[in-house]
Amino acid sequence: MDQDTSPPICDYEGSTYRSDFWEGQGREYEDLAERIAIRRLLPPAGQNLIEIGAGFGRLATLYQGYERVVLFDYSRSQLEYARQIYGDKGFLYVAGDIYKAPFAPGFFDTVLMVRVLHHMKDPPAALSTIRYMMHKDSIFILEYANKQNLKAILRWLLRQQSWNPFSLEPVEFVELNYDFHPRYVKQMLSDLDFTPGRVLTVSHFRIGFIKRVVPARILAALDSVAQLTGALWQLSPSVFIRSQASSADSTAPEGAFWRCPTCGGFSLAEEEPGCLYCTDCTARWGIHNGIYNFKEPLK
Repeated sequence: MDQDTSPPICDYEGSTYRSDFWEGQGREYEDLAERIAIRRLLPPAGQNLIEIGAGFGRLATLYQGYERVVLFDYSRSQLEYARQIYGDKGFLYVAGDIYKAPFAPGFFDTVLMVRVLHHMKDPPAALSTIRYMMHKDSIFILEYANKQNLKAILRWLLRQQSWNPFSLEPVEFVELNYDFHPRYVKQMLSDLDFTPGRVLTVSHFRIGFIKRVVPARILAALDSVAQLTGALWQLSPSVFIRSQASSADSTAPEGAFWRCPTCGGFSLAEEEPGCLYCTDCTARWGIHNGIYNFKEPLK
């Protein structure tokens, strides 16, 4: 498991993403609409849940029915903020590379990934890692940026954009920002041993002048109804799909939770405060401010 072979990562380390993009930035409607969709798709309770790309923990309040919740992100600084808000009871904060996620196979009952796929250069590799972490019948809730949205279709018809919203391949509209066709996503999930299920279309009213004149809660209520058309067509900028892991899963030694990103071994132990030690390859991984750091081994 060579650390140097991963695709590039969109890194929010040290950024002010929370305050610059969400808080006070006119996105209350999008936040409310996404929460409605997640509540519809998320099993209300369970044992082990992980959110991939959890960032500063915007959605963490939705996971109260789970015994253990892992917030996983590439940015330590975002996770440190989440820990300040939610503390350690029931939560575990892990920084790492999704392409080499540090978790044993078959561990998680429920996995969520919201507003993350659009930053992934190699989606099949990332989703393959996620499937490895799940057992048969685990639930995977995925949100993705929809290439085939009404705005993109109109711009293409008016020749204001070069890429075709109806073609199946992903489009990178700026560096490490991708839109995906719904059929591409469904086929990818099926190829990776998921059974795609319920689909919800979200953020139908993500238009500046509408958001300025209509209160966010009214728009979210309207969006709640529009989401139910997801089984018929997908023309909104955001799409949620719930899938189920299909067949028998990989197994790990009994009681294993961690997987070493360097060698793939499961023998990691907290040999001293602030450090996880892999007895298979001798790699050491840091623990700082309550964040397990698997981005790179300690020197």
